[in-house]
Amino acid sequence: MTGALAPTKPLTAADRCDRCGAQAYVRVRLSAGGELLFCGHHMRQHGDSLRKLAVEVQDETARLRETPAVASNDER
Repeated sequence: MTGALAPTKPLTAADRCDRCGAQAYVRVRLSAGGELLFCGHHMRQHGDSLRKLAVEVQDETARLRETPAVASNDER
């Protein structure tokens, strides 16, 4: 093993927060092995502690600020 991390896949609506079950926007790969998924709220609440245990943090919380496209009248 070279120590390189496998590429992480994007989080989807099927990925749920391990704390509350909401949609996960953060994946934390732990140095001890395994991973945890968190919503933005719980990552903000526990992020400092989790980063100390992590080998990788995949943070997609910027997606929460994206504005969804609105269909025009022609597309409805």
